[in-house]
Amino acid sequence: MIRVLVVDDEALIRKGFQHILDAAQDIEVAAAVPGSQAVQVAQEICPDVVLLDIRMPDVDGLTVLAGLRRLSHPPVVAMLVTIGMDEHVATALRSGAAGFLLKDTDPEQLPFLVRTLAAGGTVLSSKVTRTGVDVCPNASPQEPAARSLVRLTDRERAVLVLIGEGLSNSDIATRMHLSTSTVKDDVSAILTEFKVDDRVQASRNAEGACLLKPPRDQEGG
Repeated sequence: MIRVLVVDDEALIRKGFQHILDAAQDIEVAAAVPGSQAVQVAQEICPDVVLLDIRMPDVDGLTVLAGLRRLSHPPVVAMLVTIGMDEHVATALRSGAAGFLLKDTDPEQLPFLVRTLAAGGTVLSSKVTRTGVDVCPNASPQEPAARSLVRLTDRERAVLVLIGEGLSNSDIATRMHLSTSTVKDDVSAILTEFKVDDRVQASRNAEGACLLKPPRDQEGG
């Protein structure tokens, strides 16, 4: 079970995300709170994933992110954003956020994105990255892998993360609650977009665009 903390100053947004995610069998919204309560609640409930509003009136989302990163067991954090906040997104990525997604994300896609975050992947909303945000703080968005990443759908990115974990199509279908044929179509689209012949090459390209984390023995190397 993936435990999620939703942090937003608007009660309607919190309730909406909670309703959508609680409908997934493998996801539980352990709490949904405004920004002023986020760090304390996260320390108490130890969520796996935090969905954090990047701009709130009571406390800045980047300040909350810094507090979450200082916890003894920091959760994976994705920022909730609206179009037109590119500079804040870039700062959040440099500060340790695992990605960002729009508040009006397709409800059907939201559980997939949370699973991607919990699996150690990066979530980068295509609607935002297409406006020119650096998809990787350490790589230029003009590089081929980054350009291909921008063109993938959110679900294809989630599938790509699980490919990077070594999961088969049937395993990915089970994890994401999709049909095997749908996963096959997504894998084919990924290989075509990256212009590669196999799943290993696709994963390596995704690492270069910062969608996937490198193996532990390569981190910091």
